[in-house]
Order: sequence, then C-alpha cells, then structure tokens
Amino acid sequence: MNCLYIAEKPSLGRAIAAALPKPHHNRDGYIEVGNGDCVTWCVGHLLEQCEPEAYDERYKRWQLDTLPIVVQQWQLRPRKGMSKQIAVVKKLVKQASCLVHAGDPDREGQLLVDELLDFIGLSKSRKQQVQRLLINDMNLPAVKKALAQLRSNLEFMPLSVSALARSRADWLYGMNMTRAFTLLGQQAGFGGVLSVGRVQTPVLGLVVRRDQQIADFRPQPFYQLDALVAHQQQQIRARWQPSDACSQWLDDEGRVLSRKLAEHVANRIDGQVAKVLSSEQRSSTETAPLPYSLSALQIDAAKRFGLSAQRVLSAAQKLYEQHKLITYPRSDCRYLPKGQLTDVPQVFSAIAAVAPDLAEAVTGANCGQQSRCWNDSKVTAHHAIIPTAKASGGVSLGSDERQVYQLVARQYLMQFYPAAEYQQNQLQFDIAGGVFIAKAKQLTKAGWRALVSDGKGKAQPYVPNLPKGSEHPCVGHEIKDCMTEPPKAFTEATLLQAMTGIGRFVKDPSLKAILRDTDGIGTEATRAGIIELLFKRQFLQRQGKSVHATEVGKALIAALPEHASYPDMTAQWEHQLAKIAERQLPYLQFVDGLNGDLGQLIGELKANPVPVSLKGLPAQPKRKFVKRKSRRTS
Repeated sequence: MNCLYIAEKPSLGRAIAAALPKPHHNRDGYIEVGNGDCVTWCVGHLLEQCEPEAYDERYKRWQLDTLPIVVQQWQLRPRKGMSKQIAVVKKLVKQASCLVHAGDPDREGQLLVDELLDFIGLSKSRKQQVQRLLINDMNLPAVKKALAQLRSNLEFMPLSVSALARSRADWLYGMNMTRAFTLLGQQAGFGGVLSVGRVQTPVLGLVVRRDQQIADFRPQPFYQLDALVAHQQQQIRARWQPSDACSQWLDDEGRVLSRKLAEHVANRIDGQVAKVLSSEQRSSTETAPLPYSLSALQIDAAKRFGLSAQRVLSAAQKLYEQHKLITYPRSDCRYLPKGQLTDVPQVFSAIAAVAPDLAEAVTGANCGQQSRCWNDSKVTAHHAIIPTAKASGGVSLGSDERQVYQLVARQYLMQFYPAAEYQQNQLQFDIAGGVFIAKAKQLTKAGWRALVSDGKGKAQPYVPNLPKGSEHPCVGHEIKDCMTEPPKAFTEATLLQAMTGIGRFVKDPSLKAILRDTDGIGTEATRAGIIELLFKRQFLQRQGKSVHATEVGKALIAALPEHASYPDMTAQWEHQLAKIAERQLPYLQFVDGLNGDLGQLIGELKANPVPVSLKGLPAQPKRKFVKRKSRRTS
C-alpha cells in the first residue's frame, strides 16, 4: 500500500476517496483506490477515557474518603462497538508506506487521530513522517485542492496537546466534583446525581443568577416628557433632558422618578417658544454582517425560527456531510480566504438552485463587491460557514435543513451587496430654559438590508433640518407613564450569546481584558451539547422560549463554592488551553495546577457540614450515573 488516509468519519473518508484515482473498491472499514492508496476512518473518537476503577479498584464505589482521584498514567479504551474499526486501522497502518491525518480541522479533530496512532503503537520515527490534510469543504474541487496542500502533522501537535489537556482536565474536574457533590447530596437525603462540569456549571450559574434577579426585581414607575413643537403642519416630538439640578429625582440611568417634576416642566413649556440650539445632519453607513460561525448561526436560527442550538448543529452537519451543500459547520471563524473569490459565480448558481426563494437576491448580488470578510490573515484552521458550489440535484431537505441553508446562503449573499446608508438628524431645542432633543435615523439606501426584514427601514419620527436659532411654537406636551422592567429571562439564543461573550459575566475585572481575545466558554462544537445536557439532567427547563433553572439546578449552584459557578475559572482554562496550543504553556503546568486546586477544594468539602441548600431537595430514587458518550462535551 502507498498512502493511508485516516479521516475523522466515514462521510469525510468517502469524500477523500472520491478525489483519488479510480477504480474504487469498498472494503470492510476502508476504501481501496486505483493507485494503491487506501482511505479509512474513525467514527468520531474511537477511544475514550477509562473509568476511575481502571486505575484503582477502590474507586469503584463512590466514597468521599477516596477523593480526590489523581491519575499518574492515563489510559484509554475502545468505545463500545469500535474495537473492530480500531483493528482495521491498525492493520492498514502497518501496511502503509505513508500516513495522512485527515481529522477535522479543530483541536478535537487533531486529537482523535493522533491518540489513535498512539494507541495502536505507532513508532516515534513514523509519527514524525505523518502528513496533515485539512478539509473545510467536502465537495470534490475543494477536496482535490486540499490534497495538493498537505502539511507536516508535526505543525499541529501543540493543538493535539491542548485538546489532550482539555480532555484530561475535564475528566479530573468532572469526576471529582460530580462524585463529591452527589455524595453530599446523598448525605442530605437527595438520591439524584449532581453532576458538575467546568463549562456546564458556570452556564447553569448564569441562568440561576438571572432567575434570582428577576425574582428579586421590584418595578418602579418613571416618566418621560415630550414637547410637541409645530413645524409646517406637522409636530416634532422632542424628549426632555433633565439637568443636574434635577438629579435628586432621577435614578442611576437618568430616568425621571417624580411625576410632579414632569408635570411642573410640562406646564412651563406649553405655549412657549422652542429655540433651535443645534441642528445636526449626518450620513452613516452599515456594512454587512460577517458570514456565520456556528454560534452566530445558532443564535440567528433561534431568534428567527425558534430552533434549538442542537437542532441547528444537527441540520448543519447533515447539510455538510450528507448533502455537501455547506462548508465545515463547527467553525469559530467568520472570515473567508481570498482564494475562494474564484468560486463565487458557481456558489451563486448553487444557491439559486437549492433555495429558489433567494434567486432574486442572487440576481441582485454583485460579484465585484467585496466585503471585509475576505481576509486571509483572520482565517485559521477553518473559515466561515458558507454555501458550497454544489447544486441540489433534486435533494429534498428537511424543514430545519432548509431554514439553516437559507440563513447561511443569505448571509453569504450579503457580502456582495453595498453597505446600507442612513440619514441621521438631531435637533436640540431650548424651551423655557429646558433642553429637549429630537432624533431620527432614516434608511436611505437599503444595500444588504434588502435581504433582511427586521424593521430597520420603518418610518421614523419627523425631524426636519431647521436653521440654528430659528424659533417654533411648543403647542403641547405628552407625559408617558412607564415602569422599570426586570432583566429578561434567558432564551437559548441569549444563553449562546452569553457563552460566546462571557466577559460580561465574569467577577474578576482583570479577566475582562483577557476575555476580549478569547471565544468565551465551550467551543463551537460543544455549546449546543452543553445546553442540551443541562436540560437532560433536569437542571434547566423550558417555559415557552424562556430558559429557567429547576429547583435542583438552583440548589446545586447554592451548594457549590462560588468560583465553580462563575465563568472566570473556565475562561481561564480556555485561555490556558490556547496558550498550550501556541507553545506558550507546558501541559504539565496546567494539569498539575488543577490537581492542586482539586485537592484543596475536596479537603474543604470534607471538613465542612453538608451545604444547607441540598437539604431542601426532595428525596429521589438513586439512579446510576450515566457516562458521557463523547469527550466533545464538557
């Protein structure tokens, strides 16, 4: 055998084989191609971490006195039903003269093939010769192009080490913390499993604290005063801007809390002259939003169609693997390489064929228009999610797949439309010594906004261009009675936004600067699964579109040490994992630090009484702890 290509999954393996010489022969667990090369595959992770009892028999029973669990020599085992495929890969590796790693272009995709090569005993010298194939798009031209650009797998080993550190740290943290708090719950009379994870628990903490803010909220009335200024048979509505002298009647956001004050000012301005202090007119532009990353796609699909994050991911995976209509969906990037500009006409044709509703949008797109998304320096292992040049060919898409494809295609087409243009007008009046401001922002040229319907082009208040110093009659007023509103409950869309923009929720101010350069907590591939896991474990519940914590979820957060339920810790992890991938932090420093922290925490739990919050939970029949099926969740 010449080369052996090891893909992450069978669908990718078939796509690689299609780009290699014919004839092809389908074998058991691999494909043999015309030039003697072979293509085989994993099925995601073929291996998984061993359970604690594999390291020491005493870990078989969940007991506080055996915690913390510390692993000196890590062990992997075949996942259920995967031993046969591992044997196939091992046999082919022995026969191959060269090896090509074709895992997905992310840290998990890098690790799952690397760990398999380690497990089957590949020698150090052969590891140094492994090549890396990076595929973002499974259509034939893109695969052929990728095959012509093989790189040394050694370049990507730090990415693999980062994924390994994440996997082992998640295991250590999850196993120790879940056992500890489940056992504490049992001591309090609760029979369920209280699982803890470095990402899932801070996400649960976000929801618990938001629910508490809503429960504690007490509405407060406030008042808005508008002056009505006459001009050419119309009225200009200008909002009163209270001065510093009114500060004792204002809240922290400058809202007027005294109706008597609003009425007093209203009585003063009726029938008075409104003198123009300033008149500003300016034009502004708004460029098209960038193509989608997975999280951005999930957020928009939740807002527009009410799709859960998991449904969006499932639909995107089908569009990528089965239909080959979009590029790699688990991307955290929103930029595109300039080399793909040559494919634009073919992609336009494919969009018109797959989504006839967008045919008019395709016609209006300008191939010569280039948005800011075309930036090679901002494209990493994978680029933004976009349509491929493959037409439907009679493919029937499900409802979710059709909606997700239309979002991806529309966002791509926006890159070939001009910026939206606006006219912004502002008038500042002096009326009886008080300052009143009228504002309007009118869409003058739709540009890319012609492809969306979000109300941005609706009619705006009447704010004409008036000469400075001109005077106009104030013919009346309007006082609006308002009430402060509580924070909005999380939805799946806003929870995803919180995970990607986690810097807003950290407690430690010094972390905020770090988090500006990170991608939040979790990864594009795991965020949907983490949210679903919290529902499955009955820590979260849906109430319409809103997401709320259950009593069990609230009790767990109350019982945990505060730092475990805030995103600070997991954000630090992601920052450190990125440093490992960039060769700036040693693997052992990261894992040893975690072992030390766990030892201290478990010691404190043993020394202190059972948390009060757990004692309030109703007893439930004990149920067996369900093992995680994939290390792609945490």
